[in-house]
Amino acid sequence: MILGDFDPAAGEATLDHLFRRAGVRSPDAVALIDPPNKASFAGGAPRRLTYAQADRLISGFAARLRALGLHADAVVALQLPNTVESVIALLGTLRAGMIAAPLPLLWRQQEIVAALRGIGAKAIVTGNAELARGAALAAVELFSVRHVCAFGDGLPDGVMPLDDIFADGGFEGVNAASRAGAAAAHVALITFDVTAAGIVPLARNHMQLMAGGLGVFLEAALAQEANILSAIPPTSFAGVSLTLLPWLLAGGTLALHHGGDPQVLGAQCRDLAAATLVVPGPTLTPLAAADCIAGNIKTIAALWRAPERLAAADAWQDDATLVDVASFGEVGLVGSRRGRDGLPVALPLGRVEAPRGAFDAVAVAETTRTRHGTLALRGPMVPTQTFPPGDAHEPNDFHDTGFICHSANGGLIVTGAPSDIEAVGGYRFHRPTLEDELAALDPAATIMAVPDGMVGQRLAAGAPNRQVLIAALQARGANPLLVNAFRPRRDPVAA
Repeated sequence: MILGDFDPAAGEATLDHLFRRAGVRSPDAVALIDPPNKASFAGGAPRRLTYAQADRLISGFAARLRALGLHADAVVALQLPNTVESVIALLGTLRAGMIAAPLPLLWRQQEIVAALRGIGAKAIVTGNAELARGAALAAVELFSVRHVCAFGDGLPDGVMPLDDIFADGGFEGVNAASRAGAAAAHVALITFDVTAAGIVPLARNHMQLMAGGLGVFLEAALAQEANILSAIPPTSFAGVSLTLLPWLLAGGTLALHHGGDPQVLGAQCRDLAAATLVVPGPTLTPLAAADCIAGNIKTIAALWRAPERLAAADAWQDDATLVDVASFGEVGLVGSRRGRDGLPVALPLGRVEAPRGAFDAVAVAETTRTRHGTLALRGPMVPTQTFPPGDAHEPNDFHDTGFICHSANGGLIVTGAPSDIEAVGGYRFHRPTLEDELAALDPAATIMAVPDGMVGQRLAAGAPNRQVLIAALQARGANPLLVNAFRPRRDPVAA
C-alpha cells in the first residue's frame, strides 16, 4: 500500500501526493498504458508512460492551465475517453490547484450546458475533434467558459490544441498552489448526479475521494504495485474510486480499456499480465462466456450502476476473486466480495467496513433504510454539499439515495431504482424530463426503457417521422443514447 507512513485522512494526503510518492519510489516503472485500439476512437498511437514521464506531463498540463490565466480553485471540465490523456488531465488539474469536473463521455451540448451553467467552469478540455465541437457549441451558451482545449487532430477553429504537451515531454515541475487550510480538505472533484431536480453538481475533497477508493482497494485486497486493467473511465465518483484511486494507492500500473470490445479486452488481459480487472457488472457473464477473462486475472471489481440488478446476478464460478461494487448515483458506493457460493451478498445494515469481516477493517460508510423504504448512506465518502456551496448535508446526516431496498438476513437488498430514473449503461435519465422534451418536439413521440442483456436497460422510442425528430434532437445537442433510441435496431450507429 503506497500510503506509507501517513494517514490518508490527514490533511497532507492529496491525490497528487499519492502519485508523487509512487513516482519517487519507482520513477522508471510503467505507470499508464493506453488502449491498444486508441487510434480507432481518439486518434494517435497508444502511449505507455513511466511514472517519471507521467509526472512531467502532469506538470506540463498544470502549467498550461496556469498559462491560460486560470486561478486556484477554478473549475475545469474534462470530457475525454478512457485514455492516458484523461488521467494526465485530471491529475494535472489538481496539481494546478484547480477543481476537476469530469463529464460523461456521451454528454453533448444540451447536458453539458445544463451541468456547467451553475458551477462557473472556466475551461473545457476534451479528447478528440468530435467532443471538441460539442464543447465549443456548449461554450457559446456558457458565459463563464473562456477556453476550450482538446487533444487530437482536426480540431475546430477556436479550440486550443494540447498535443504539444506530449511532444515537448511535459514540464519539470509546478509549484503547489498557495491556499489556506489543509490541502486534502479543498474541493478536488465535482461530479454530476441526475435526479428529479435535474443535474445536481456534487463536490468532494481529497479525503472524501480517498474514502471511496480505499473501500474498494481494501475489499479487493489489492497488492502493492498491482497491475490494474480498467474499463471504467474516471468520469464519475465510481470511476475515480474504481480506476484512479486503487492505482494511486497501489502504486502499480494502470492499463486502460475503452469501448467494451471483448476481443480487445481479452487480448489486454493476456498481454498486460494484469492482476486486477475493473469492468461493468452486467458484462461479467458475457465476458466469462467468451473466455475473455485470462487466467492471470486474480481479482475482478465489477461496477453495478443499477444495483437493483445485482441480487439477480449469475453465480460466479471463476477462480478469480469477485468484488461487486454497488454504485448509488453520485452519492456513494459499497464493495462486497462474493460469498463462497458465488452469489452476491446483501449490503450491511449499519456500519460498512472494508475488508468486510477483517479484525483490522476500516469503516468506510454507514447504511440505513428510511421510513420510505429507500437506502440512505452517510460516512467519509458521502458528499456534504453541492457546488457552488448551497444545499448542504451535515457529515452525520444520512443522504437518501432514492434506491428502494428491503431488509434480509440482517442486511439490505436493493430492489428498485429511484423513482422515474432510468439507468442505461453508465448513464441516468429522468424519464418525465425526457418525455416533456420530446413532447415539445413531437407530441406523438414515445419513449421507454426496455431490458437489455448487456447494459441492463436501453432506451426505445418511436415517432411518426423518426428522421425529422432525430435531426431536431441532434440540432439541440441531445445525448446520442436518446438520438439512437429512435433509430431502427437493425441500423447500428456508433454512439
